[in-house]
Amino acid sequence: MSKILLISTNTTTEPYPVYPLGMSVIATALTQAGHTVKQFDFLAADASMELLEQQLTDFSPDMTGISLRNIDNVDSLTSDENWYLGHVRDITHFLKAKGQTVLVGGPGFSLMADEILTYLGADHGVVGEGERKMVKLVSMIESGDNAPRLMKPEAGLSSHEMLTPMWDESIIDFYISQTGIVNVQTKRGCEKRCTYCSYPSIEGGTVRTRDAADVADEVEQLHKKFGADTVFFTDSVFNDNDGHYLEVAEHLARKALPVKWSAFFQPTPISRENLRLLKHSGLTAMEVGTDASTDATLSAMKKSFLFDEVIAFNEACVSERIPCAHFVIFGGPAETPATIDEGIANLNALRHCVVFPFSGIRLYAGTPLYAQAKREGIVSPDTSLLKPHYYFSPDIDPDAMNEALISGFLGRRDRIFPPSGSQDRMDVLRRFGYRGLLWDTLITFPEKEEFDETA
Repeated sequence: MSKILLISTNTTTEPYPVYPLGMSVIATALTQAGHTVKQFDFLAADASMELLEQQLTDFSPDMTGISLRNIDNVDSLTSDENWYLGHVRDITHFLKAKGQTVLVGGPGFSLMADEILTYLGADHGVVGEGERKMVKLVSMIESGDNAPRLMKPEAGLSSHEMLTPMWDESIIDFYISQTGIVNVQTKRGCEKRCTYCSYPSIEGGTVRTRDAADVADEVEQLHKKFGADTVFFTDSVFNDNDGHYLEVAEHLARKALPVKWSAFFQPTPISRENLRLLKHSGLTAMEVGTDASTDATLSAMKKSFLFDEVIAFNEACVSERIPCAHFVIFGGPAETPATIDEGIANLNALRHCVVFPFSGIRLYAGTPLYAQAKREGIVSPDTSLLKPHYYFSPDIDPDAMNEALISGFLGRRDRIFPPSGSQDRMDVLRRFGYRGLLWDTLITFPEKEEFDETA
């Protein structure tokens, strides 16, 4: 059996520091297989190479595993200075100089595994879910077998195979002190087929849910053992069509924990009764994948809803006084000067919520949007996507669109464009001791309002 050092390389705090959940799940899998595992988080270690070197000296691992969460910040206005692979390559070269065999995985890595593995100069890579494949890869290396350069995707793990993370107390204490937020996953996979999205290639196109009681138990453990009082469910879409999210809420409600939670939601029909259940279980805010601002651009992105449904979803949440943040992309397929104006008006009409508009769509190979970008001559088949390339509709001028967005949202503190403007606000609030998502502090609800109870 081997000693394995797992390293989370993420150092970004946008929009807030995020616990390295994937690394801790892999730590559980390797430990259950009999290996001795240590976890090192670069962000919690203040990006210190000296501390990493000390960890190598003290632990003397047989091999190291690197977790790559993001390639860049997917913001076309700032991504040039927020590209993370150079930092990860420096770490890889440092480890190789110390004689380490370096394995790489994680969602960012899986987006373009072959190209990233070559760029980093690591030895082996794991694509997609890593629990089973990482254990197998380590075993092959130990036995001297001809371990493959890349462990390719395979059938997704079933519900009972999804492991509880090996929470590291010193790392979790750091994230609780920074944001108060700890991440939990209730399901994997996404059955949606949005034209730009890379989730199906990372987690698969079939939704696989964890046992709802196990999820609630994990939240309880995080609270009782580590003092966590805020959880973010990291599923690609929390409110799945089969209602698993309501089962999670029911189990949390029965436990009556003093824990707040939030998650990513799709703006599809939801009843006031279900919203009340979610609130009763601890829901305090929703991050909503609205994605586009008109029916034409929603359809072009292959979204499964219309903008009237976005309005209805938002009104239902307002009626229950649940803060919502809508994340919207301008400049995608079917965007025109007319849809830009219509979209700005639509978003400004959404009541008592925050909107984060983004400019352009980061391209990833294997997505329908990438194929469209090649057809339209935006990229060629040999264009490297290691550095970000963005899709903008050929019917618009991106600079003119950005000016229209700045003008259209002028004076609205709850309409955050450019997106980087929110980070400055959040940093100030954190310096004053605020914890949590923070964007919800921008929302005020009226003292009393009449709503249709059948909404």
